Amino acid sequence: MGEPATVPAAGAPAPGVFLALQGVTKRFGPVVAVRDVTLDVAEGEFVCFLGPSGCGKTTLLRIIAGLETADEGRCLLRGVDLGSVPARRRNFGMVFQSYSLFPTMSARRNIAYGLECRKWRRAEIERRVDEMLALVHLRDEADKAPHQLSGGQQQRIALARALAPGPAVLLLDEPLSALDAKVRESLRGEVRDLHRALGITTVMVTHDQDEAMEMADRIVVMRRGSIAQVGTAAELYHRPADRFVAEFIGRMNVLRLDPPDGGPPSLGGVPLELPAPARVVGIRPEDVVPGGGGGPNEVLGTVQRAVFLGSVTHVTLAIGGQPLLVEVGGAEPVPARGTPMTVRLPPERLRPLPEA
Repeated sequence: MGEPATVPAAGAPAPGVFLALQGVTKRFGPVVAVRDVTLDVAEGEFVCFLGPSGCGKTTLLRIIAGLETADEGRCLLRGVDLGSVPARRRNFGMVFQSYSLFPTMSARRNIAYGLECRKWRRAEIERRVDEMLALVHLRDEADKAPHQLSGGQQQRIALARALAPGPAVLLLDEPLSALDAKVRESLRGEVRDLHRALGITTVMVTHDQDEAMEMADRIVVMRRGSIAQVGTAAELYHRPADRFVAEFIGRMNVLRLDPPDGGPPSLGGVPLELPAPARVVGIRPEDVVPGGGGGPNEVLGTVQRAVFLGSVTHVTLAIGGQPLLVEVGGAEPVPARGTPMTVRLPPERLRPLPEA
C-alpha cells in the first residue's frame, strides 16, 4: 500500500479540533498580509476563507499548506505543530485556480502521478485511479490529454489527483474562478457532494460570496489580514458583526440616520423606531415592505431606478439623500423613474451596524 501519512497523530488538541491556527501572522516587508489569526477547524468540516482581493486569505491557505512560513503563531494538525513539517510531507491535497495538470500526460496518468511518487504498487495505483475517475464521473475521458478536456473536466481531474492519496486535509485555492458561470455553478454542487461523501476536512479560498454560502459549513470573512467574523451562511447573513460583513454577504442597505437632536433618530425627516440605539442601520432589500401597509417606520422615497428581473423587480429609491434598494414582486407594474413610493422599514428587521 502507499506510504502512511508523515504527520503524527499524537498530541492533545482541544476536543473536536482537527486543524488549528493559533495567532498566525505573516509579513511581506512592511506589509502585514495575515494578522494574528486564530481559528479551529473540526474534522470533516468544510471551511471557506472569504474576502476581497488582498485580504490575506490565499496567504493563510499557503501557510496551512506549508508553501509559506508564518512569522508568528502556529498551525497544528491533531495537536501537532506543523512548523517543521515541509509541504511535501504534510499529507495535504491542494487544488489551484489554474488546473496545473501535466500537459503531456493523460487524465489517468495525471491522477496516478502522486501515487507513483509515494511508491504505491502498480495494482493499487490502477485501482485507486479507477475509483477517482468514477468519483468525478470521467471514466470515459481517462485517456485524453488535458487539452482535449473542457475547463470543468480539467478541474475535476485536478480534484481527483488531489484526493487520490487520501489526504488528511483538502485545500482549494479559488478552484472554480477560472470557469464560466454555468460550469462553476454545476461544480459547486459536485465538490460539495464529494465532500459529503468522503468526509474530508476541507479549506477553500474564494472571493465569491455565493460560492462560499452554498458550499461551506462555516465561512471565515477576512478583511485586511484579520478575521472579521466566522459563522454559518445564515449567521453571517442575518447577524453581521459590522458594516463590512453586512455589505460583503448578500445585499444590504446601509443607512446613516439623522442626528437625534434630543428626539429619535430619523430618516428623511421621519422618526424611526429601532431595536437598539444606532447611528447606522442595515436592512436587507427583501425586508423592506413596499407600499408601507401601516405600522411604524413608513417613509416616502422617489424611484431612481427600476430593474425587472422576472420574479422580482429591484427598485432603488432616494430617501433623505440616500439610496434604498427594495424588492418588489415581478407581477407588480414596474414603477417609472421619479414616481413617489412609500415603504416601511420594520423595526425588527433593522440591524444596528458598528463601523468596521
